Amino acid sequence: MYYIEKTLTISASHFLELNYESKCSQLHGHNWIITIYCKSERLNLNGMVIDFSDIKKVVSEKLDHQNLNSVLIFSPTAENIAKWTVDNISNCYKCKVQEAEGSIAIYEI
Repeated sequence: MYYIEKTLTISASHFLELNYESKCSQLHGHNWIITIYCKSERLNLNGMVIDFSDIKKVVSEKLDHQNLNSVLIFSPTAENIAKWTVDNISNCYKCKVQEAEGSIAIYEI
């Protein structure tokens, strides 16, 4: 099995619609650190699991310097962003999303 890991930093804002009072209900931003994990039993024709630039393109073009509430159709929690990343990147089995130091969500299939 071949494994790769790609870490990206994006800047994006969001707010959360919660069923309790929270300062996160107000629009605010983070420098998100997103780590993507992919694997494959075979390499593609270029000798890769997936091109690192393809991973960056999927994540950065959709999320970087955006209001996540405007570009995503779900509540932009770190947990949901991790799942969206796994669902949208070929051979991705795990994603770690850090929205602040010590605040990390992981989704793995």
